[in-house]
Amino acid sequence: MKSLLLFLLSLLLSGLICIQDSLGQSVLSGRQIRGVVTDSLSGKPMDFITVNLLVDKVTAVKADFTKEDGSFVFDKLKPANHTVAIVGVGYGTKLLTADLSDSTRSVIDLGRIKLSPTTVGLKEVTVTSVKPIVQQEVDRISYDLQADPESKIYSVLDMMRKVPYLALDGDDNIQLKGNTDFKILINGKPSSMMERSYKEVLRSMPASSIERIEVITTPPAKYDAEGLAGIINIITHRKIDNGYNGTITLSERFPVGGPGVGGTFAAKLGKVGMTVLLGGSQYRTPSTVNGVNRSTFGERNTIMFQEGSSRSENNSGYVGYEISYEIDTLNLLSAQFNINGSYSDGLGYQTSRLSGNGEILEAYRINNDNNGNGNGMDAAVNFQRTSKADKGRLLTLSYRYFGFNNKQKNNLDITDQINFELPDYRQVNDQGFSEQTFQVDYVYPVKKLSIEAGLKGIMRDNRSDFQYETFNPESGQYLINKDMSNKFSNIQNVFGAYNTYQYNLKKWSLKAGVRIEQTIVDADFISTDSKVRQNYFNVIPSVSVNRKLKNNNALNLGYSQRIQRPGIWQLNPFIDRSNPNFERTGNPNLRPAFVNDISLNYSLNKKASVNVGVGLTAFRDLIFGVAVYNPETNITQTSFENSGTARLITGMLNANYPITKKWNFSLNARVAHGKVKGTVNNIPVTNQGIMSQVSASTGYRLEKDWRLNANLNVNGRNINLQGTNNAMTSYSFSISKDIMKDKLSLSAAANNPFTKFRNWRRETYGPDFNQLDYRRDYFRTFNFSLNYKFGKLKEAIKKNKRGIRNDDVQNGG
Repeated sequence: MKSLLLFLLSLLLSGLICIQDSLGQSVLSGRQIRGVVTDSLSGKPMDFITVNLLVDKVTAVKADFTKEDGSFVFDKLKPANHTVAIVGVGYGTKLLTADLSDSTRSVIDLGRIKLSPTTVGLKEVTVTSVKPIVQQEVDRISYDLQADPESKIYSVLDMMRKVPYLALDGDDNIQLKGNTDFKILINGKPSSMMERSYKEVLRSMPASSIERIEVITTPPAKYDAEGLAGIINIITHRKIDNGYNGTITLSERFPVGGPGVGGTFAAKLGKVGMTVLLGGSQYRTPSTVNGVNRSTFGERNTIMFQEGSSRSENNSGYVGYEISYEIDTLNLLSAQFNINGSYSDGLGYQTSRLSGNGEILEAYRINNDNNGNGNGMDAAVNFQRTSKADKGRLLTLSYRYFGFNNKQKNNLDITDQINFELPDYRQVNDQGFSEQTFQVDYVYPVKKLSIEAGLKGIMRDNRSDFQYETFNPESGQYLINKDMSNKFSNIQNVFGAYNTYQYNLKKWSLKAGVRIEQTIVDADFISTDSKVRQNYFNVIPSVSVNRKLKNNNALNLGYSQRIQRPGIWQLNPFIDRSNPNFERTGNPNLRPAFVNDISLNYSLNKKASVNVGVGLTAFRDLIFGVAVYNPETNITQTSFENSGTARLITGMLNANYPITKKWNFSLNARVAHGKVKGTVNNIPVTNQGIMSQVSASTGYRLEKDWRLNANLNVNGRNINLQGTNNAMTSYSFSISKDIMKDKLSLSAAANNPFTKFRNWRRETYGPDFNQLDYRRDYFRTFNFSLNYKFGKLKEAIKKNKRGIRNDDVQNGG
C-alpha cells in the first residue's frame, strides 16, 4: 500500500512540476512593466491581488496576481501606451499609466503602489459577502463544502451526514431520503469510480477537493429514469483559470482505517484545459466479534447459535482525468478517462451449534480465508456545437464506454464436525459488467423558455462465472461441482428519448418534462441451458415549480416518477455459501421497481439558512432481500424478489445559524414513517414504524486561525420488510489550524473517544423463524490530515455543458 500511495503522490507532484515549469518560466525579453502593491495603512506587501494590463484603457491583454512579496511583472511587451489596473476585494481600484511607446524605454518600474481600503461616506465600511452553505434550486438542493471548515478534516463520505436528505447508516452506507437506491455522478457525469463501489472511493476522497454536493430531489427528464430516491451530484473545483491549481491531502485514521492520499489538479494552457482527480487509501478493520442466533418453530423447534470473529483489509486507488479543447469559439471537444481498483484480504472463523429437544443436532467450526479484487474503467468523448445566432443553442454528441470486474474467492476449512459431513470447499464468484452509450442532446432557448431534447441508447452486458469446488481426500485435490456452478449472461438494452421545458419569470420557475424508455432484457444460463426474456416500455414524467419570495426565500414543489432496474449484484444467481446455514443469492427474474415521489420545500435565507421539506413516496414492485427458512436442510436462504409495496411520509429540516461571528451551528434532520407490505414464503407480511436521522454540528473559530468543532449523529432504527436494525448514536470532536492562510492546514479529530465498541444488531422475522444477527465493531477512532492548496488562475476552463449521464442502474458496494 505504501508503494501505491507513493506512486499516486509522485504522479501528482510530477504533474505539478511540469506545469510549473511550463507556466513559470519567463524569458526576460521585450519591454517590461513591474511594480509592488502594498496596503496604504499598514504598508505591508499584498499577495494575490489581481493586476490587469490594458491597451486603450479598455482592452485587456494580460492578467496576473501579485506574489507573496506584492510584486508583479509583465514582460515580452510590444511598444504601446498601456494602462495597469489593480483590483483588490475591499480596496479601491487603481489605474496607472505605463507608456512604452517611446523606443528608448524598455522597462517601466511603477515602484510601490499603495491600495486604500474602500470607503463609503464618512465611515470606513468592510463589506463581506457570505455564501449560503445550503442553496435550493428548482429541482435540487446543494451543500457548499468549501463554506464548511470541516471539509479540511473529513472525507467526502463523512461529510455526507451534513447534506440535506442524506444520511449514513451504521455501516457507512449512504441513504437518500432513507433509501439506498440512488445514482452518484461526478460533475453531472457517471464515473466508474462511483459505479463499482462508491464507499471505497468516497472514503479516500478528501472533502477539501470538492466544491459542493447536489441532491437532485426531482430529477428532470434529461436524466435516466433509474434511481428510486434521486441523484447525488458531486461537483469538483470546475472554475479553472488560465494557469493551474490543485490540492493535496494526506490523512491517517486508526485503529479502523489507515493512511490515504488524495488530490486534484487542474490547468489551462491556451485552448486546452485539463483536470485530474486521484487518490488512494488503505482501510483496515481489526478483528471484531460477530454471531447469529436463530430460533425456528413448526413441526420441529430448533435453536442455532453461531459466533466468531473476522478481520479485513482493503487497498484502493482511483484516477480521473478530463481534457477539453476549444477548436474555436463555437466548437468544443472534450474527453474523460477514469480508472479505479481495489484489493481486499480477510480472515475469519465461525463456530456453529444447532440443537433441538435438549440435544445437539449439528455442530462444526469453519475457517474462512477470503480475498477479492476489482477494477473499473470508463472513457468518454463529447463534441459540442454552439449556434452562431444564439450562444444558448447547444448540440452535443457523446459516446461512453464503461466496464468493471469483481472477483471474490473464499477458501473454507471445516473442523470439529458433529453430524455435519460437508467437506472443505472453495467458491469463486467472478462477475463483470460493461456498457456502451450513445447520446445526442439539444438545447434551444426562446426568450424566457428553455427547451431540451435528446436521444440515448445504452447497451449493457452483465456476466458471471461462479464455481463451487469441493475437496476430495482421496486425490488431495479440489474438484468442480458442476451442479453448483454456472455461467450467466444478462444483456440489457435501453433506448430512451426525452423532452424538457423550463420557463423562468421574475418570481416563478417551472421545469417539466417527460422521458420514454424501452428496455429489452436477454438472460442466458449457459451451463443449465435456460433463458429469461423481458421487454417493457415506460413513460416517466417530472415537474418542478419554484416560487421566489422576499429576502431570498423560496418555495419549491416537485413531482417525479422513477424506476429501479436490478443490477448485477441482485441478478447474479451465484449462491454464497460462505456460511453453510445462511445462503445468499441473486434472482435473474427480477423486474424493475417503480416509485412516485412528491415533495414540498421551503427555504429561508436571513441570518440563518433554513430548509424545511415534507414528502410522500410510494413504491411498487419493490426489490427486497427476502429470507426463507427450509426446515428440511436447516438453511435460511436470502434472495431478491419483487415482493413488496411501500409508503413513506417524510419530514426534513436543515439549518445553519451563525450564533456569533466566530461561533456557528448546523442541523440536518430527517424523520419518516414507513409502511411496507410484501410476501414471504407465500405469506403476507407487513412492517411499519418511525425512522429518523439527526446530525448536529457546532464550530468555534479561535485566534490565530485555530478552529474547534463538535458533531453529534443520531440514527434511529431502520425498518425493512422482515425486521429492523438497531439505533446508533455517534459523536466526534475536531481541531484544525491554518499554518499558511488558505494554503496549508493541519487537522485532527477524535470520533467516539469515550466509546470503544459499538454493538450492531439486526432482527429478522419469518413465518417460521426469528433471527438475530449481531456484530461488535470498533467505534473509537482517531484521524489526522494535512491539506495543501497551490496554484494561480486567470481564466475559466470551458467544458461541455452536456454529456452522458447513465443514472439508471442501482449502485453496488
